[in-house]
Amino acid sequence: MCFKNLPIEFDAQGKPFLRAGIADPYGPSSAGPRGAPAQLTAERIEDLLKRNGYIRDLDFDPVTRVAGALAFHTVADFQGRKVLEARSMATLFRGYEVIMIGRDPRDAIFITSRACGVCGGVHSVTSAMAIEMAIGCVPAPLGILIRNIALALEFLYDHPLHLHLLAGPDYSAAMVGPTNPSLLARARSAEAPHAEIHGFRTIGELMEDLNPLSGKLYLEALHMTRVAREAYVLICGKYPHPQTIVPGGMSSTVTLTVMNEMFIRLAQFFDYSKKLAAIWDDLTEFFYEANPAYKQVGARRANLIDTGIFDHPDAYDATYAGATAWGERRWATPGVIMDGQLVTTDLHALNIGIEEFVEHSYYEEWSGSGQRQRFPTDPVGNPLSPYHPWNKVTKPRPQGQNWKEKYTWDTAPRWDRQAMEAGAYARLWNTAVARKLPANPFIEATGTSLKLRLPKGALPELELEWKVPAVWNAFERNRARAYCTGFTALVALNNWLSAMDRLKQGDTRTSTPFEIPKRGEQRGVGFWGAGRGFLTHHMTLDRGAVANYQIVTPSTWNASPTDRWQQPGPYEEAVLNTPLLEETDDPAKFKGIDILRAIRSFDPCMPCTTHIHSDAGVITREVNTCACGVDDEGG
Repeated sequence: MCFKNLPIEFDAQGKPFLRAGIADPYGPSSAGPRGAPAQLTAERIEDLLKRNGYIRDLDFDPVTRVAGALAFHTVADFQGRKVLEARSMATLFRGYEVIMIGRDPRDAIFITSRACGVCGGVHSVTSAMAIEMAIGCVPAPLGILIRNIALALEFLYDHPLHLHLLAGPDYSAAMVGPTNPSLLARARSAEAPHAEIHGFRTIGELMEDLNPLSGKLYLEALHMTRVAREAYVLICGKYPHPQTIVPGGMSSTVTLTVMNEMFIRLAQFFDYSKKLAAIWDDLTEFFYEANPAYKQVGARRANLIDTGIFDHPDAYDATYAGATAWGERRWATPGVIMDGQLVTTDLHALNIGIEEFVEHSYYEEWSGSGQRQRFPTDPVGNPLSPYHPWNKVTKPRPQGQNWKEKYTWDTAPRWDRQAMEAGAYARLWNTAVARKLPANPFIEATGTSLKLRLPKGALPELELEWKVPAVWNAFERNRARAYCTGFTALVALNNWLSAMDRLKQGDTRTSTPFEIPKRGEQRGVGFWGAGRGFLTHHMTLDRGAVANYQIVTPSTWNASPTDRWQQPGPYEEAVLNTPLLEETDDPAKFKGIDILRAIRSFDPCMPCTTHIHSDAGVITREVNTCACGVDDEGG
């Protein structure tokens, strides 16, 4: 494996080293990605807007999410039915990295969990892992298994929330009818191929039950999120910000009774996973057949990154030196997919390839030519960029919005200088093609697919197969998320069985005692994941206190702005490639449904309020994905 853009090469033994003979190897003029799409210049866009009446600004502001407010600026060509400019804007500064400076590292478990109001547990575990690495604390095997189960349950909450409370309404009769009436008419007579699994005779019936608040699928998803939360609190104390995740494992008291109560709830997801996969298979194939142009909605290069998740208790030793070995034994394999091809599963290579840039972000640069780099290498001697999270310093600098300069509070993380996408689907893709899964009776990686053997419930036992897609777009993100529900449930089942074996043998220890060192400097990183993918916490300790703390979330990758090489972030690239397929020639009646499908496929979560502004006027639509209300259009 080699980097194409970073100045890093590998010797015959696979050891990375910095290429010699380069005066400023990571400098601003160094090589950027080749073949990446580029934004049009601000001057070119301004000229098009002046000369062409059919080219207009189109702003989605705000697109709010639990993890922070998002706005989106576009310039649309209504004659060519395409988007010419796309700018993703994180509109709030959150500052967890600043809050953590000087604190006891154990505080990070509880403070950083507030980075998200849905998936706090993933931040708690990632923080605990960073601490474990820094202080040399190996969790108890049962604690590792319980962590895996807890986070799987968190995902079983998150996946239905995304699919049928957020993304689902965009494919419902309430939305398809006003934007594409001929498509809804066709759906009403189109037979659903998997009716025997999900129970809907036609695609039209399925779309009706995706309607927010009134639809059966919407209400069922609300119920399933409650089931997942009930199981979660049995071992985590509360949801969403758990109290039982600690360095060294879990502080939970785990008994056979607790495990059985948890299984009763977990088992409900076996049938539900079968239904989700069948529903999103049928929806996806219907849209493709009705109009192949839907394959371009949210399309972008298949550049995906994931740290992997769900550790094996016989492998995880909490050390950075051992990360390559224990990472590859995870239930979800770490990896980087570049242009659809797996290029590495090595957590060291994944880590040293990360950089963060702030050219278009409301931050000051912390690195420059001639400045001393705090950590030129990682703990095992591999080269690090001055833009790596261990070297980053968060220096907020609020200012006015300017497309040529600063326009977002998000940074631009890149791997090998490429705009990478995070998602649950990266988890599936890496695991399917790497074929490094632990031996088990339920999940099989074939090299081109994942086979999921879901046990019998009310529905018979069923083998699902998620296949690496030939195209990459909004529909495939949602389809993969549906299959990831089954994958997650089976990972939980495997870990539940292992935990039961340990309990029956009398192994009830869930944590390892530890002490925070009060002298010297230590580094750690938590490699973990959220429902929507990649998550890392990079931490530096100095005399027992946090000296630096950097969080890179899935949304940091996905919502990232255009970088120094004019390469758009994933949201931006996906929207740039999205055709405008609504059945209207009047920009004043344009609702932006395909652009919203592209953005939401990356997993915006909880209430989402979208105000659409165009030169033709202002359209305000409330898009609620919780039970607190919905507009007349069903958003």
